[in-house]
Amino acid sequence: MRLANLVWLVPAVSLLLGGCGDKVAQNEMIQPTAFHSDDECHVCGMVITRFPGPKGQALDAAAQQVRKFCSASEMLSWWMQPENRQANLTLYVHDMGKSQWDKPDDAHLIPAAQAFYVPAPDLPGAMGLSLGSFSDKQAAQQFADAQHSEVLSLDEVVARLSAAPVAAHHGHH
Repeated sequence: MRLANLVWLVPAVSLLLGGCGDKVAQNEMIQPTAFHSDDECHVCGMVITRFPGPKGQALDAAAQQVRKFCSASEMLSWWMQPENRQANLTLYVHDMGKSQWDKPDDAHLIPAAQAFYVPAPDLPGAMGLSLGSFSDKQAAQQFADAQHSEVLSLDEVVARLSAAPVAAHHGHH
């Protein structure tokens, strides 16, 4: 190859690789973040940390945006809206197998699509049905047994929320 051709080849390859790097950076997954005392729920505006039970986050990598929710069921109800289902979002919930109900640990946020869910209507929470979320099916089953409930997949929770009357409530006790 002639030197003159190499002079043009190096910048061309650099441009191509540079463009790929920008594309990768744009599509890079953003990570869930900690909940802070001044965070408000994306839907209802309540201060999230004032309520017990697992919370939720919807991450939009394209917009580099994290939406936070006062409860897992509030997030899932929001996500079920057609415009939100079409967005390329990654949902996260607290792993209650590694957290206390009264103060979920933000170090244990898990992908909502992989979680096991347990309806827990007798436990206090924020908006909607109190819904325990777990990364481990055995932990979810133990919690379900204690709550006289059952273990559900994300699809099963969505189906039940779709069938339920719209009756969100604050501070369920």
